Amino acid sequence: MSLSRLRSRSWFRPVLFPVLAIVLSVPLIVAESETGSAFELGLDISVWVVGALLLSGIFRRPVAITIVLSVLPVLALTAVPPATAAIAQLAAVRNLRTTTAVAAVGVAAHAVYGIWRPMPGLSYAWWVTLVVIGYAAMIGWGRLARTRAALIESLRERARRAEAEQAGRVAQARAGERTALAREMHDVLAHRLSLAATYAGALEYREDAEPAQVARAAGVVREAVHQALEELREVIGVLRADTDPDDRPQPGLSEVATLVAEGRAAGADIRFDNLVAGAGSLPPASGRTSYRIVQEGLTNARKHAPGAPVCLEVAGNPGNGLRIVLRNPVTATGSDLPGSGTGLVGLTERARLTGGRLDHELTGSGEFRVEAWLPWPGER
Repeated sequence: MSLSRLRSRSWFRPVLFPVLAIVLSVPLIVAESETGSAFELGLDISVWVVGALLLSGIFRRPVAITIVLSVLPVLALTAVPPATAAIAQLAAVRNLRTTTAVAAVGVAAHAVYGIWRPMPGLSYAWWVTLVVIGYAAMIGWGRLARTRAALIESLRERARRAEAEQAGRVAQARAGERTALAREMHDVLAHRLSLAATYAGALEYREDAEPAQVARAAGVVREAVHQALEELREVIGVLRADTDPDDRPQPGLSEVATLVAEGRAAGADIRFDNLVAGAGSLPPASGRTSYRIVQEGLTNARKHAPGAPVCLEVAGNPGNGLRIVLRNPVTATGSDLPGSGTGLVGLTERARLTGGRLDHELTGSGEFRVEAWLPWPGER
């Protein structure tokens, strides 16, 4: 068994202190047996036994037992080892004022012993001086042990706090990753599946459609679902791989024309004014955000104003930023496609993260308007 494990046992320290007192007192008893009387030898042995027994309970009643042990040296030197051990333990568990007061009792007891049974070859003044130095050393030792224990406890508490803070940061990072994933899945799936639902709805209500038209619409539905699955696989792959989501190919402003073409192919009436030239210097974050804003705007128009015309304007240049405006009239009958209601909220946050802004409102003329501005630094 290692020493560290032995120290952890509850019985170790109460047994160790009396054993040390017995061992250290043996030379004193041997010396007394050679020079002292039978009475003095019996007194030394009795004090020796009492001191060892009292010292075993020092951890339960440190102040009371240390006071008693500090008085015992007035009778015999065999009480010195348990008395000094007790004062060191008291200094480790009590404040300096209490320890000093009890130590003064011990010094007084030793001083009385020096008068009653003088030490051969040592003056009384030197005897008292050595006693004071010994008690001061024991107090210093005990205070050092107290300081060390407090330092270790503070380090443990700091380690526990650091672990808790680290766990909090990890949980916060995971929550952020989940939020980003949910936003990405919403942006990807809502657009593709709304296209598929639009074509499927046309097939449901156009019972008189030609077989060629049905086949063409079914092909568009299949392609939309296939693209949705592919994009969903890419998003989930980011979680499974130890890669940055920005490392995979991301759509940008140049893909907005593709969104418009897909919407027109699905039968939507979209007016697109592209007033941007030379978008190569547009920051990637602004490009991705612009694509998602247009994607969400067209998806919402299909859901809540099917068949209504949509006006899309994209304009901007380096130094002035990128401006995106989507407008569509509000219709009395909307699509039955489900929606989370959080798409524009997520886009507003996404725009803020890039340093831009996004506003949406229902105007007095009965139009729903989404306007966004994204940063586009000027050329250097």
